[in-house]
Amino acid sequence: MSDKLWAAREIINKVDSQMAELFTERMKTAETVFEYKKEFGLPVFDPAREEAVIKKNSALIKDDIIRAYYIDYIKNLMGISRAYQYRLQKGLKV
Repeated sequence: MSDKLWAAREIINKVDSQMAELFTERMKTAETVFEYKKEFGLPVFDPAREEAVIKKNSALIKDDIIRAYYIDYIKNLMGISRAYQYRLQKGLKV
């Protein structure tokens, strides 16, 4: 394996590790969001909020091609967060 490939894989491994930690933090925070929504009778799905998150965060990506993939990524991530909140809504523990 070339040094260049090995170095790139090492970077990906490091980023994946950081992303796992951030994902866990995001999902734990989604629990807090769910508890607030539950307390005030708000729906889990808030399309206006999701659109605002996509717009704000995708603006952080300068590369147009990568931005399109990032938008898919953030949409999928929010879908996972919603699924988790729906699970909490049903009283199921992870």
